[in-house]
Amino acid sequence: MLYYSTRDIDNISTASNAILKGLAHDGGLFVPAGTINKLFNKKLLTGNYNELAVNIFSQFLGDFSIPEIKSAIDAAYNEKTFEHQAITPLSQISEQTYCLELWHGPTSAFKDIALQVLPHLLTTAALKSGDDRDIVILTATSGDTGKSALEGFRDVKGVIIIVYFPEKGVSEIQKLQMTTQEGLNVHVIAVQGNFDDTQAGVKQIFNNKVINAKLANEGYRLTSANSINWGRLLPQIVYYFYAYGELVSRGHIQAGKAINFVVPTGNFGNILAGYYAHRLGLPINRLVCAANRNNVLSDFINSGQYNKNRPFYNSLSPSMDILVSSNLERLLFELNGHDPDQIKNWMDQLSKEGLYRLDKETLSKLQEMFWSDYADDQETLATIADTYRSNNYLLDPHSAVGKNVLGKYLAQENSDHPSIILSTASPFKFTGSTSKALYNSSDFMDISELELMKTLSQKTGIPVPKNLAELENKAVIHRQVIAPLEMAEHLEKQLLT
Repeated sequence: MLYYSTRDIDNISTASNAILKGLAHDGGLFVPAGTINKLFNKKLLTGNYNELAVNIFSQFLGDFSIPEIKSAIDAAYNEKTFEHQAITPLSQISEQTYCLELWHGPTSAFKDIALQVLPHLLTTAALKSGDDRDIVILTATSGDTGKSALEGFRDVKGVIIIVYFPEKGVSEIQKLQMTTQEGLNVHVIAVQGNFDDTQAGVKQIFNNKVINAKLANEGYRLTSANSINWGRLLPQIVYYFYAYGELVSRGHIQAGKAINFVVPTGNFGNILAGYYAHRLGLPINRLVCAANRNNVLSDFINSGQYNKNRPFYNSLSPSMDILVSSNLERLLFELNGHDPDQIKNWMDQLSKEGLYRLDKETLSKLQEMFWSDYADDQETLATIADTYRSNNYLLDPHSAVGKNVLGKYLAQENSDHPSIILSTASPFKFTGSTSKALYNSSDFMDISELELMKTLSQKTGIPVPKNLAELENKAVIHRQVIAPLEMAEHLEKQLLT
């Protein structure tokens, strides 16, 4: 499988080069250039998580050998890095509804699935390229990517990782996870602004030819650990197949029956992996895109107009507080017949005017597979409380958005298809919200989220994940705060002085 940019189909890259670069030369995103063959069969639904991952990775990593792929996967998914032997266990919470728990990795967030394997893919790709420059991982995070990337890349030889996060746009636990991060090659910086400001600053650095030339002269090459990197997106395809296989192996569905996946969505990477799973032949009825109050995606899927000219809200599900969903560009490219000129036109309109509108044909294709609605903060809290009391299952606020939107989908659509909610984070990463939902909020005034973790665990009988429980004993190492316009200057000072 080879790759080209969503904005230039004449410039072909290998898989290793696409992973190394992260972002294409023209600002577009790498996508598969060849035919995506149907992979789904009964044999694929047997075996363990790692075996499944090898089968799927091998479809997309054309210049990686099977031993190289297997080595990367086994180094990422094992009992040392994941607390659950299934890697992504599937829990049934009602007759037709399941939660796929993607948060049993070292940072208790779904980003671990990709960011534990990406370092191994990246270092293997660097060896193939013959480029001996140090790799600089530049990442913007809305909360979870940052810590997962820091944990995945810390002390990796020949790699420096720099993470920017919105100063007031992450939970207390998420902030502590990043600012206490140890490692000789890690840098964590808070940005005065929201995630879109932070992400825009990182993209501007990638597209700044002067900075890139200076870095190259000093022996550095930039790449990204955000979901704009194909090496981030690919590993997420695996758990869609794994979840489906679990339903088949338990006898809950017959192989070949279509199911729904419900995905709490911000930057559109997680749900896009579901689209590629469907392209590989996985029987999916609908991909339900669950948004929070920053409902730019649900408005887009329902109307065909993407409009970022709207208020930005800091919600109880901060990892979804995004108004510019970068990975959507990949989906539009796939749906519009791989027309880079149309993609450039839409992205130029978004950049200059803050909005664009799909043609009727592309919108029709979008709505065939995707359905969307949103849940506000009060609905999110109510869903956490109702699910715990009715099903004895504790959701984090992002997964609660998913369950609430699933309810709206089922109320509108006559569907007998089982539904799997992608549960993206441990509820203990957002103890302020989960505690507020379950108990009298006045009982928790002036209590830190670290203390709330203990209280919530005692009240529910659910153990706190080890990595979160250890936070109270860690010192804050990273305290720097900068303005968005200072990001490029900061990077130069960090690496070139």
